[in-house]
Amino acid sequence: MKKLLFVIAILSGSILNAQAFIGSGDNKFQIGLNLQNNATGINASYDFGVGENMSLGFSSSYALGVDSVLDADFKDRIDVKARFNANLGNVINIDENFDIYPGLNFSLKNFGGHLGLRYFFTTGFGVYTEFNVPLAKYDTGVLTPAEKLHNQFTANIGASFNL
Repeated sequence: MKKLLFVIAILSGSILNAQAFIGSGDNKFQIGLNLQNNATGINASYDFGVGENMSLGFSSSYALGVDSVLDADFKDRIDVKARFNANLGNVINIDENFDIYPGLNFSLKNFGGHLGLRYFFTTGFGVYTEFNVPLAKYDTGVLTPAEKLHNQFTANIGASFNL
C-alpha cells in the first residue's frame, strides 16, 4: 500500500508540474478582459517561443463596452499588435510556474511597451495579467476621445493556455 501511494504521489507531482515558459517552440494562447478608460473589452494573444528567453506573437483587443458619448466605430474599437517578449521567469527564478515578460509591440494605433505576468497551475492552464502603455502614437495631433481607445494605458487579465 505504501508503494502504491508513493507511485501515485510521484505521478501526480509530474502531471501537475507546470512550467510557465519552456523556450524555443513554446506556444501560449491567452484570452481575457481588456480594461481602459471609457471602455471594457476582450483581449486575445498568442506567443511562440523563438529562443530560451524570447518569444514573438500577436495580440488583439476589441472594446465592447464603450462610453456612448465617444461615438466609436469599428476602427476605433479594434487594435492588433505584433509583439516581442523577453521571458524572464527562469532568470528571476521565483517559481518555475511563474513568468514575467516585458516586451515591445507595434500596433495599428501606436508603438508601445508591455509588462506581463503569468502563473500556471497545471501544464495547460494558468492566469495572466498585462499592462500596456503607448510609447509613440502614430497620430501626433490631438486625439479625439474615440481615437484614445487602445492609445492609452490598458490592463488585461485572464486565462493562459499551453498549446
